[in-house]
Amino acid sequence: MNPSDRHRPDWHEYFMMLAKLAATRSTCLAFPVGAVIVKNKQILATGYNGPPSKSAHCIDLGYCYPGLDSCSSSQSLPSRAVHAEANAIAQAAKSGESTSGAKIYVTLEPCLNCLKLIISAGIAEVFYETPSSKKGNAVVRDIFLDEQLVKLNRIELSEKTIALAISSLQNQTSSLTMLNLG
Repeated sequence: MNPSDRHRPDWHEYFMMLAKLAATRSTCLAFPVGAVIVKNKQILATGYNGPPSKSAHCIDLGYCYPGLDSCSSSQSLPSRAVHAEANAIAQAAKSGESTSGAKIYVTLEPCLNCLKLIISAGIAEVFYETPSSKKGNAVVRDIFLDEQLVKLNRIELSEKTIALAISSLQNQTSSLTMLNLG
């Protein structure tokens, strides 16, 4: 491979791939979600959704609540999960990292409560991959956007970036043969 032919993801794709990788740590049976908080192109914290620290994980129990295979199966019981965005903000707070002016990359468009938390944490911009299916929150979300409290951007990984990520995960990335140098 000619080194000039090698694809390099842009910063948004890079951080979204890290959010997707964080989502693989999710213990939620319904919606695995990952988040990465970034400031000045430096990672401040990551998060994924699951129950609060020290609480039993849904994937270990095999259910969210006894008798339900996932939280989304119930119309009355709330999710046991702390959302990925909230976990990432909590991790930044635990380590004393200021999120003021930061960006957050998340695999699912933030719910209204997480969006309010993101705004309150001073995070200026949200990049998400999958739109939320909860359209009822759009009115309040749009008020926040109109007030310029936060910017919301949907991004998609390019086919070249996806192919590169798959290849990197399936093969040794630091071998000389991978680089065609040896």
